[in-house]
Amino acid sequence: MRKWTTDWLIGERYEIENAKVARVDLSMADHGALCLEMVLKGNGWECYYGGYVIGHGYLDADEFSGSDIGMEYIMRIMDTVGVSRFNDMVGKYIRVATKGWGSTVKIFGNIIKDKWFDSESFFADKENPCND
Repeated sequence: MRKWTTDWLIGERYEIENAKVARVDLSMADHGALCLEMVLKGNGWECYYGGYVIGHGYLDADEFSGSDIGMEYIMRIMDTVGVSRFNDMVGKYIRVATKGWGSTVKIFGNIIKDKWFDSESFFADKENPCND
């Protein structure tokens, strides 16, 4: 997983903005896939973060499956935001790094510390551990 710093992100021409975590959700309601979703609100904008399938199952299913990767994903998000309870993310402020208006939020950081999480490189490294 890429280890970003604020200076590196700015050097790569990312725009850094503050955002508030307005909502968090873990749901298996859509297509029998467990997904994490966060609603982020910034200055005049709102977006969804997440959507990666981290498990499979549905109400009354005979079998459920998940992975260590999915649990690590949730824990790294919580660590970056700075909370030890999942639901405590609601109302917390974070920073987001984007390539400007209309781009997807894939990288977000702690509001105070120079700690960032990049979901795209996290999952890419898990699929191909030889990535650096």
